[in-house]
Amino acid sequence: MPSDTTIYVADRWLDSKRTAGCLQYPLLVEELARVLADPTVQVPPRTVQRLPGGGTLFMMPAFDGRIAIAKLITLTPANAGTDRPAIQGDVLVFDVATGERVLVLDGPTVTARRTAAVTVLAAQRLAHRPQGPLLIVGAGVQGHAHLEAFAEVLQIREFVIASRSAISAGRLARHAQALGLQARVVPDPNAALAECPMAVACTPAETIVLDALPRQDGFLAAVGAFAPHMAELGASLCRQLAAQGTIVVDTPDARHEAGDLIQAGLDVASLASLAEVVQSRNFPVRGPVLFKSCGWAGWDLAAARTALGRAKNVQD
Repeated sequence: MPSDTTIYVADRWLDSKRTAGCLQYPLLVEELARVLADPTVQVPPRTVQRLPGGGTLFMMPAFDGRIAIAKLITLTPANAGTDRPAIQGDVLVFDVATGERVLVLDGPTVTARRTAAVTVLAAQRLAHRPQGPLLIVGAGVQGHAHLEAFAEVLQIREFVIASRSAISAGRLARHAQALGLQARVVPDPNAALAECPMAVACTPAETIVLDALPRQDGFLAAVGAFAPHMAELGASLCRQLAAQGTIVVDTPDARHEAGDLIQAGLDVASLASLAEVVQSRNFPVRGPVLFKSCGWAGWDLAAARTALGRAKNVQD
């Protein structure tokens, strides 16, 4: 039998379904907050390698006092419209004491669920009216993940969906209705901001999808752009939010990655991060809120910690 200090999981390779089953949103949101308060967590810079043909390889390490993770995923935009997913890869989890690989998680599932959970964590701490309705711009994988996460954790029951693809929007609306939620499709997401105090943009960030100012009590999250050349939000919108509202980034690394804010000419390095929000007893929130998320291997570490605990509990 392994010692109490040894991490042990019998079934070490989890497919997408089992990975999702180990990453229940309420547990994942709680673990994200714990990671932000854990002084043993270290996240080296990620490596982004452009590949022939337009794809990208991401290599993202992170570790704490017990485990180390390496997230290896590819992003292949050319796969759009084919049977192959745009994002593929794995998250490898190692025991730092023994060096043993203890778990392999499905990379796209981790990415989808931890990204949505990070947005929920930000909304818990920053949103004026977290009960919704929630506008979702983009009806792909992240649209599905955000709908499920906000419904499960914040108990939002009404969703408004906008997408360049009417087929995708209708599919997401039907998925919401199958879960017992209210959902409808709208053609203009900017117009829908007036009726939705909550909104999330989760598109491929190929074009600007929002340029209208949210309500004064609005919370807007933008998760689709993760590089300086990418943007979902108009530059004037970002500048207005900086002047009239509150902008928070997921991590300080956003100063190099938050294309929406960089293209607007904002001093991203001066903006508060989610860690500051979580660790503050009374973080000041003024006017409409923009939460800009670019991704961070620390979020994947939180997912690995959640999945590892869940997998061991299931076996016990």
